Amino acid sequence: MSNIDYGRAVKYFLMWDFIKGFGLGMKYFLAPKDTLNYPHEKGKLSPRFRGEHALRRYPNGEERCIACKLCEAICPAQAITIDAEPRADGSRRTTRYDIDMTKCIYCGFCQEACPVDAIVEGPNFEFSTETREELFYNKEKLLANGAQWEAEIARNLEMDAPYR
Repeated sequence: MSNIDYGRAVKYFLMWDFIKGFGLGMKYFLAPKDTLNYPHEKGKLSPRFRGEHALRRYPNGEERCIACKLCEAICPAQAITIDAEPRADGSRRTTRYDIDMTKCIYCGFCQEACPVDAIVEGPNFEFSTETREELFYNKEKLLANGAQWEAEIARNLEMDAPYR
């Protein structure tokens, strides 16, 4: 005597599992997609996003960095190198401010240590290069990044101010 499960046999004969799987596939095929068409569509970035480094200037055009070297001291990757000398008015300013972006781990410690918000990590995450040498940022490159992204950096710092 055989115990035949007729319901199971009918499902097997009609390929019910295949039909259910095809239906599920069609459901997701016709549903709106959760992904972005990246180069043409970009998602929102948090105000605390850490991207490409930048040196900022005051509104009068003077650079903010006072050569305290706190960012250089706190950098766990030792990616920052600063040289400074006093000016005629007695204040100190940097003569050399280099960041080796191949060493940088984007921890944000340099930004947190800076007492005058001179060094910041801006909103730019699209800074690919063709050579390794292009990832060695000097003072001029950092100041140019600051000038390019100043409006967005200032807005992000203002939005983050209540949490500091």
